[in-house]
Amino acid sequence: MSKGLKYLLVSLPTSISPTNDHDEALTALRSAVTTDYGEVFPFRIPEFKIGTLDALVQQADDLAKLEAGCEGVVNKVGDSLKTILEGNEDKISQQKTVNDKPVEQYLKTFHWNKVKYRADKPLGEIIDTLQKEISSIDNDVKNKYNQYNQVKTSLTSLQRKQTGNLSNKSLTAIVDPSLIIQDSEYLETHLIAVPKQITKDFLKTYETLCPMIVPRSAQLIDSDAEFALYAVTTFKKHSAEFIHKCRESKWTPRDFKYKKDGRQEEQKEVERMIKEEKKVWGEALRLGGTAWGEAVMAWIHVLALRVFVETVLRYGLPLQFVCGLLRTTTKLAKKARGSLDAAYSHLGGKAFGRDKKGRVQKDDSATSADMQAAGHMGDGGEYTALVLSA
Repeated sequence: MSKGLKYLLVSLPTSISPTNDHDEALTALRSAVTTDYGEVFPFRIPEFKIGTLDALVQQADDLAKLEAGCEGVVNKVGDSLKTILEGNEDKISQQKTVNDKPVEQYLKTFHWNKVKYRADKPLGEIIDTLQKEISSIDNDVKNKYNQYNQVKTSLTSLQRKQTGNLSNKSLTAIVDPSLIIQDSEYLETHLIAVPKQITKDFLKTYETLCPMIVPRSAQLIDSDAEFALYAVTTFKKHSAEFIHKCRESKWTPRDFKYKKDGRQEEQKEVERMIKEEKKVWGEALRLGGTAWGEAVMAWIHVLALRVFVETVLRYGLPLQFVCGLLRTTTKLAKKARGSLDAAYSHLGGKAFGRDKKGRVQKDDSATSADMQAAGHMGDGGEYTALVLSA
């Protein structure tokens, strides 16, 4: 959706036209907004099975919460797409479609999905279906993106072992196994990464760290720009103490176990994880794009249901109303709402009056708690003279 655009759903009784005709009421709605503040498109909402007044009031509350939940899931999926596509707005926008349509086109041509959300079912069942669907979308995306992050972290860790410094990189290709004492009952070789600026201190003091260090056993294995790697031999019964004292001296003990063909196996593991990361990345991207569209679709259906319920609560039965999609901008939205309130202030009862000059003014003290509890709220929780949802 283009930045700066804002869409509002507006519901009014068809009695706003002299003939009570649906199409004439839509024309009247368009005239009230005028093209100065936006454009109105028909937004058809089917009639649903209506229960008791108490049930409708509860459903209005449930739908308000569900709407917020849908918006939250849409935003979370959008953030996931942004992460996986590294913030590339062009690629992100390509994924953000609903039924393979741009969001604006989907909104303008909205039809209730009777296959997924059967309109002949009771309202409570439809709301329950939507709640389960948005929860499922949220969980599926969360699980897949957690999987992707785990694979990516594992790959990064493996690659770091290939390219890092001697304090953290793999030593398989660096250490000659003949320098390591193996299968000895008493002796053990330790590999220690020492910062290059303190190697002199290391060579002077390593023999005194603990008892039973083999004198002059330190051998330089390799070095890089930051560290020098030494092999030191101790008696096994003092190995733990030696390693502890190395860490206290800010020298890094390295774990190393010789394994035949270890280098080839590490490289194969890196290559395997590269393929796995690419595969899961593709799965996460496809799921993210699909889930975003499905979450938006559920969100719009929840909005349509909410408008329907609030229309019944506001205008009563028999149900004769017209619903329009008002396309405006964030800057003009307030003026558009003001224009609608001015045209239809009589629908707001005592909540709206006129000043001495005949201008419409809102009497907040007349807006009862019952109206708010019943869901008679406009965009942003503000009472309006008509049913208005964004």
